[in-house]
Amino acid sequence: MPAAAAAGTIKIAHFANWDPPVFISVAHAQTPAAGGPESTLLSLLPLVLMFVVLYFIMIRPQMKKQKEHKAMVEALAKGDEVVIAGGVLGRVAKLGDTYLHVEVANGVEVQVQRVSVIQVLPKGTFK
Repeated sequence: MPAAAAAGTIKIAHFANWDPPVFISVAHAQTPAAGGPESTLLSLLPLVLMFVVLYFIMIRPQMKKQKEHKAMVEALAKGDEVVIAGGVLGRVAKLGDTYLHVEVANGVEVQVQRVSVIQVLPKGTFK
């Protein structure tokens, strides 16, 4: 070995005819798993369980919240103090089927959709 190679220099080799090792083996046809309808049902079980969990964690509470909001909007009456979308507080002045007028200051009324009411406040909150 030359002295330069022993001193720490690295000799670079040329790999012109070198083939990289093959990491993927040849795939062979497999026979279907022995089993009937039981294996099919067991393979669907995780999917069904995920749907059940999703229903009880996300869908059911959202439906309950929508139902409560709809009942609150239908129960609005003249003189109720409300918070509308955007955080504006006011008192209901006039009611319509889809719109209502909210008095936000003395003599200032804003017409909004009924569904934009976020919360009904206790009496005496808005002065």
